[in-house]
Amino acid sequence: MEIFPAIDLYGGKAVRLYKGDYEKMTVYSDDPVGVAKAFEAAGAKFIHMVDLAGARDGGTPNFDTVAAVARETSLKVEIGGGVRDEDVVRRYLDAGVERVILGTAAITDGAFFRAMAEKYPGRIAAGVDVRDGFIAIKGWTETSAVTAADFCEGLADIGVRTVICTDISRDGAMGGTNRELYKRLTGRFPAIDFIASGGVSSLADIAALRDMGLSGAIVGKAYYVGAIDLAEAIKEGA
Repeated sequence: MEIFPAIDLYGGKAVRLYKGDYEKMTVYSDDPVGVAKAFEAAGAKFIHMVDLAGARDGGTPNFDTVAAVARETSLKVEIGGGVRDEDVVRRYLDAGVERVILGTAAITDGAFFRAMAEKYPGRIAAGVDVRDGFIAIKGWTETSAVTAADFCEGLADIGVRTVICTDISRDGAMGGTNRELYKRLTGRFPAIDFIASGGVSSLADIAALRDMGLSGAIVGKAYYVGAIDLAEAIKEGA
């Protein structure tokens, strides 16, 4: 299982939200590229990045920071937030990003999502952000009428391989990850590689996710507050 240390971007800074609330934002660094280099030094091969302003409002206000991480480190970058059209997808891929995550667009424009998944095989992932069983969109500020299970069923039908699944109620709360959610999803959709996000707070969480067959786990706040040593987490996931 791969470990994805995370950088959430807002105003060019590395921040974290509490349960997706933009009013409860903590700034951890004014130098996201420096944070990414620290991830690399700890042995990380991947990095998960989210443009929070883009996720909420559309657009790519933190594009230059993402491109700098791709350019100045060897990390394989996956990025989500504000990706609403092919021009943005292409710009990120051309900048060296490994994988682009579609969240809101995957729900609101299924034809676009399918087209991107077919045109850029292996380079498009779906962001499945779950609140009370339903998919949240627009930076988690709205909840759709689509259930996580129904959405994943549709993804499997069009051959999407990678899903980043976040339990919003756990995100940034340091209360442990939702193991039952991931157990249900991996059991029902064995053809999808699930990456767990939200509440990964300990090596025990990582071991549990690894043992149930998750493809990856995203480590965010637990790294920033010192609850998880990244090098140890990478070893635990292997």
